[in-house]
Amino acid sequence: MEKKRILLVDDEESIQLLYREEFEEEGYIVDSARDGAEALAKFKENPPDLVLLDINMPGMNGIEVLRQMKEMRASLPIILNSAYQEYKQDFGSWASEAYVVKSADMDELKATVRKYIG
Repeated sequence: MEKKRILLVDDEESIQLLYREEFEEEGYIVDSARDGAEALAKFKENPPDLVLLDINMPGMNGIEVLRQMKEMRASLPIILNSAYQEYKQDFGSWASEAYVVKSADMDELKATVRKYIG
């Protein structure tokens, strides 16, 4: 079976390392982007099966990246992953499939990824 590809968009090095390790262990291919512009470039270059997207990033924020990705591929599952609970109420995040608050416990995030791409 072909491995599923996750595009991880986060400007924090520690998150990048942790998530890459955890999701590669689960059998996914993980592509990394540090900001919105890089994320959109990688998105076009190597279309992912799912995007894990931080909201607070330098330059373009996650909500804008989400909007642009959905314009290109409406069916793509995008999980917003933020340290902030309050964005959950933000109308801009409604276009995402899920919103998972960052936590040291990866279980919720892994379960959410599995739900969308198995």
